[in-house]
Amino acid sequence: MLLAGYTIDETIALPPKHDYGIGLIGCGGIVNYAHLPAYKAHGLNIIACYDINREVAERTAHEHGIATVAASLDELLADQRIQIVDIALPPWHQLATVRQVAASGKHMLCQKPLSNTYSEAVEIVQIAKDAGIKLAVNQQMRWDAGIRVAQQLIAQGAIGTPTDARIVVNIQTPWDMWPWLAAAPQLEIMYHSIHYLDSLRFLFGEPARVASFHTKYPGQKSIGETKTLTILEHENGLQVIVDVNHSNWSDDFYATFRFLGTTGIIKGSLGLLYNYPHGRPDTLELQIRDTEPAAWHAADLTRMWIPDAFIGPMAGLMTSIQDDSEPPTSGADNLKTLHLVASAYRSAAEHRSMTLE
Repeated sequence: MLLAGYTIDETIALPPKHDYGIGLIGCGGIVNYAHLPAYKAHGLNIIACYDINREVAERTAHEHGIATVAASLDELLADQRIQIVDIALPPWHQLATVRQVAASGKHMLCQKPLSNTYSEAVEIVQIAKDAGIKLAVNQQMRWDAGIRVAQQLIAQGAIGTPTDARIVVNIQTPWDMWPWLAAAPQLEIMYHSIHYLDSLRFLFGEPARVASFHTKYPGQKSIGETKTLTILEHENGLQVIVDVNHSNWSDDFYATFRFLGTTGIIKGSLGLLYNYPHGRPDTLELQIRDTEPAAWHAADLTRMWIPDAFIGPMAGLMTSIQDDSEPPTSGADNLKTLHLVASAYRSAAEHRSMTLE
């Protein structure tokens, strides 16, 4: 597809071999309304699932046509039909699980955040490296249609040199849908804006400095921060703003991105966050400088962050297995995102900007 003469494609291609046997660890909400719909839409080979709550696992198996419900993690990992394990657990359970999966010699897709402590994340990455297996992290927003197409346009020079980037999200998030999240002392950046920070690294590379400001809505029930403003500064002068508020009670809510360059500008919306979790497809428009008329060229996007983008990390992992390469969201790459997250929290706590060295 062409947009103002530039090639764009919101689809996500699978590698030639994509029939690897997949085992699921954890059968919570995100697996049922994101992972499995994406995998089933692309014909992936789901062998078995396991959850500490067997009733939950059996319900997931019944709803998604999974033939085997493992009685234990050891049973799932002993299944020779499985080559890839999809771990969908809270971050404090991930290290112990990764140790077991790595010992079984199976490749793995880990949930984000990889850990809620940076040192544990480093250990997870080292465990996979020592075991000689591939590890990808489920930072799937990189494959969200609006972000994916924006990256293609930026890479083709559609906006020239990027000078200003903004992601602005002003919504009402029902944190009580996830009681463990509502109880987390670090909330918004660790579990939500981590997606934006990872996607901005994907689009523009590594920032040099970060300043972050965190607060709460009066009377909120959740423990952690729910309103944040994070500013990233790059050595080349690019400035990036991530402005997020999860307590907009009105009907005037929005979730937008805007990337301005020397020769063009991209603007769009993150459709999932409009009436989450139902949402709508993303939007994206491009305007080229000094053209007559100064028209906005709209991309005809049809896909959404959930569930469509969730095939991306798994496809990337499968490709890395075949090519013996690093997945796009490898553990090593994800440490840079977690470094940025940790720096944002330190900036907020110490009321100063942090240099990312």
